[in-house]
Amino acid sequence: MMAADQTVAGVPPSLSARVVGSFAYLTIRDRLPTILTKVIDTIHRNKNKFFEEYGEEGIQAEKQTISLLSKLRNELQTDKPVLVLTDGLPDTEFWNQYLHRQQRLQGDQESVSWFKSPWLYVECYMYRRIQEALLLNPPISDFDVFNEGKTQSFFESQQAVMALCTYLEGVNKNMEELSKNQLFEHFSRLLQVSLWGNKCDLSISAGQENSQKTSPLDSLSALQPFILVDDSNVVWSTLTAAQRSGQPGGTAADRVDIVLDNAGFELVTDLIFADFLVSSGLARQIHFHGKLFPWFVSDVTANDFQWTIRQTMAANHKWMSKSGVQWQTYVKQGVWRYHDHPFWTQPHEFCDMAADAPDLYAALQGADLVLFKGDLNYRKLTGDRDWDHTAAFKTALRGFGPAPLCSLRTLKANVQVGLQPGQGEKLTSQDPNWMTSGQYAVIQSYNPKSE
Repeated sequence: MMAADQTVAGVPPSLSARVVGSFAYLTIRDRLPTILTKVIDTIHRNKNKFFEEYGEEGIQAEKQTISLLSKLRNELQTDKPVLVLTDGLPDTEFWNQYLHRQQRLQGDQESVSWFKSPWLYVECYMYRRIQEALLLNPPISDFDVFNEGKTQSFFESQQAVMALCTYLEGVNKNMEELSKNQLFEHFSRLLQVSLWGNKCDLSISAGQENSQKTSPLDSLSALQPFILVDDSNVVWSTLTAAQRSGQPGGTAADRVDIVLDNAGFELVTDLIFADFLVSSGLARQIHFHGKLFPWFVSDVTANDFQWTIRQTMAANHKWMSKSGVQWQTYVKQGVWRYHDHPFWTQPHEFCDMAADAPDLYAALQGADLVLFKGDLNYRKLTGDRDWDHTAAFKTALRGFGPAPLCSLRTLKANVQVGLQPGQGEKLTSQDPNWMTSGQYAVIQSYNPKSE
């Protein structure tokens, strides 16, 4: 069942490549074809591997997949109409219905195409078409075209990971002696580490190496002025709202959900933060939400989640391997749970979730706090629309609020709400690319329960 199409007064238009020179336009003209070219190159470079595993059938699958992806690249570059999906996955019908919805919204005078339709929709659609090209060509259907970049990001960030695990060990060792203020300091630091981990995004760099070489803890004070909205105190209050008397440090949230973004270094920062939430008693259970299949170059899949924990366990570093063992224990005990849902790999604005994925919306309602990592989640939270910078975050959410929520995001797209009057103009005069450079960030929260 699809949500009813509504044209709501006061809701700005979707960002799209119609505006020549806009970030959406440059993304679709330049960055997306570059990503497709890299995907084609990756599949071609693995030709021998496919032959070793599957013989001549593997070679045929490689050729046919490349042919489909080359066709896709041509469609994109020449602004051809968006096509229906044909792979018969459970979500195929959803995607095809969504295309019809777009056509209705656009009217019959022109077709839904790459440069004329919402940027959020066509960018998500490209990744779904990459998946289709693989699915239509067994036996290489489950090949992760983005795996090399994700593993490289993890291994090249080892020094930073070791520093974080060492820090976490120190915090955990002294947990009993920490005052509430000291606990808040550690919470705030690790929340910011998770925030800045989001800079390591391979889709924004079109797959170029983008790892974390130094300890992010050393940079936090220098990065503080670049946090444009900082609701750390609100997040802390949400977690400690259920604090029980007589328990120092307090135990608060039953459950925190983290809607993940990138694998590699960013995922490690999320796991470190989740570990701290549990070991400090700020949360009893963490639910992680990842993607069903490889998505937006570096997004976390179930394989990435499990692989990262295994690699951390196997590290030749005392505190890093200890962290990995602890994380595996959390998973085995059900303290940490990993979920994926088709909705995360669909193009919907999150205000559609209650209607289009009521089961997921109901699941999120069970959380005391939902953290949304990264830029794509922010774009979906706000509908990826041309909002005024001073529009309230609540307004841009358009009714989405299954639980208290917070976006941890470094800015890499032309949408940002909830700023003070004049703040956006001042930033534009200082740095015209402030919304897309990844240099600025927000810790931006909304609590429907405080309405």
